[in-house]
Amino acid sequence: MTKNKINILIIGQGGREHALAFKIAQSDKVNKIYCAPGNAGIAEIAECVNINTNNIEALSDFAMQKNIQLTVAGPEDPLALGIVNAFEKKGLKIFGPSKKAAQIEASKTFAKKIMTKANIPTPKSETFTDINKANQYIKKQKTPIVIKADGLAAGKGVAICDTAQKALNAAKAMLIKNQFGKSGKKILIEEYAEGNEASFIAFCDGTNILPLPASKDHKPAFDNNKGPNTGGMGAYSPVSYINGSLYKKIAKTIMLPVVQAMKKSGAAYKGFLYAGLIVNDNNVKVLEFNCRMGDPEAQALFIRLKSDIVPIMQACIEGKLQKFTLDIHKKASVCVIMASSGYPNKPVEKGAQITGLDKITPSDNLFIFHSGTQKKNNNIATNGGRVLGITALGNNIENASEKAYKTIENIHWKEAFYRKDIGKNLA
Repeated sequence: MTKNKINILIIGQGGREHALAFKIAQSDKVNKIYCAPGNAGIAEIAECVNINTNNIEALSDFAMQKNIQLTVAGPEDPLALGIVNAFEKKGLKIFGPSKKAAQIEASKTFAKKIMTKANIPTPKSETFTDINKANQYIKKQKTPIVIKADGLAAGKGVAICDTAQKALNAAKAMLIKNQFGKSGKKILIEEYAEGNEASFIAFCDGTNILPLPASKDHKPAFDNNKGPNTGGMGAYSPVSYINGSLYKKIAKTIMLPVVQAMKKSGAAYKGFLYAGLIVNDNNVKVLEFNCRMGDPEAQALFIRLKSDIVPIMQACIEGKLQKFTLDIHKKASVCVIMASSGYPNKPVEKGAQITGLDKITPSDNLFIFHSGTQKKNNNIATNGGRVLGITALGNNIENASEKAYKTIENIHWKEAFYRKDIGKNLA
């Protein structure tokens, strides 16, 4: 191994992990990147190894065997299962929150308690495990109203309901019909908050934060925010309604107090901390916290990030983040997700050949991140619901959006679909 250069393991197989690999590969501190299990796009940057993201013992054994000096856990599941604790027990350095700290995403009830302790504004909610009590509560509330699975649901465990009957149906789907398995055995019924959504993500070292630019995710499957919630159909950055003073206010009155409250509770938070916000003029409320980088926000943010990400991650682990600042591209970015028909509610066809990727030349201003792809007969084929993230930089959001959609015109597979309005409605 080259002197002072390190081996890095990325855990995950989606667009976020491809974005991590893309960014990590730019570092001059890297000897070799591995990814478990990875995808067809990641395989062009890293050596992919066939280990499941939740097989913590096999992953830690692999890290020992390959002399991995930094592991980055992408998805929420292994973090909630305690991968950081397991790696640290073996003396391995890993970027991400501990099992206890990951509860900020793994349990929305836990997150609400932390927000109360830290005096962070959040919509009023109640927790239920009994459908009859939930029904009685719903009848007394104004609509629209929000029903949330308490646990992990891959970004899909939220139903915004405009009638009491729809809210009851959503509660029944979670509590009785096991729509989200164990994750929906406890639900939150939350007041609906008016405003514009935004994602605010920061590096954390247990004490300090280093925020990335604000970004906006698009959860609903179809144009004009119609259809079921997905893991995210596109993102852009920056966000016009989060100006400099509001950005500083969010960092100072939301992100830092949460990190301080976590530390006081014995769950020092290290890694990416993600706040899903609702913004109404200068008023901000927290809808949720996530214990990892957003997807597709990662694609939109990492193409704008000029700084070397590796020393920042190492500083998060070592508690030395206060030494760092971020160098951000002045250009704007837009990521448009291309998905397989049926996503997110129906099983999707896997193995459909993707054509046109060979016609596109990646550059500093354009990159195609793979989410659900595989190699099949020397071709790239679909392997999941969200398939590709077409990501472009431009002088402004509209310009970046135009570049992304022009690129999409070249890419085809059977029954592909995507939203046509990412970066076009900036309100």
